[in-house]
Amino acid sequence: MIRLLVADDETLIRDALVSLLELEDDVEVVTVAASGQEAVTAARHHQPDVAMLDLQMPGLDGIDAAVEILREQPDCRCIIVTGHGRPGHLKKALAAGVRGFLPKTVAASTLARVIREVAAGGRHVDPQLAAEAMAAGDSPLTAREADVLELAADGAPVEEIALRAHLSPGTVRNYLSSAVAKLGTSNRHEAIQRAQRQGWL
Repeated sequence: MIRLLVADDETLIRDALVSLLELEDDVEVVTVAASGQEAVTAARHHQPDVAMLDLQMPGLDGIDAAVEILREQPDCRCIIVTGHGRPGHLKKALAAGVRGFLPKTVAASTLARVIREVAAGGRHVDPQLAAEAMAAGDSPLTAREADVLELAADGAPVEEIALRAHLSPGTVRNYLSSAVAKLGTSNRHEAIQRAQRQGWL
């Protein structure tokens, strides 16, 4: 029997996933979670074989939650399911040790098959997402440029970004200018949009 953790912040989706997966003879949902942090805590208490995590959740996202779970339980297999399968997310997930990455648009039978594959030690990446990740290439941004660009995403002024990033305003301006140039855009708003589309933020 595969012991499964299901984490999704949307109650309807989480309940639907649990109902569908409990129809499988060899899958037992041992715990559920509504956030990344809840998933880490639930995994600690219930020791699932597989943790199925939504990519975008409050606090810790699915990838960060997977990192925490795997740090404490290296034998747990993590799967990311997402409605926002951007290339950068896939690369980040694989680098974090995630064994499965697939969109929420897959059939329930496919999801159950992937859970079995991953539980048995295999890997599964949605072919379309894999092709898009290969086509997108790696992010041209340094980690610091990406951090500053992400802090600018809500429209915060340079001074506020500087405060939050523990940098001087001049350094923030330099990072933003460098990011704009590397992404081939005309301003930071376009740079943010392009980086988000590619999953680099």
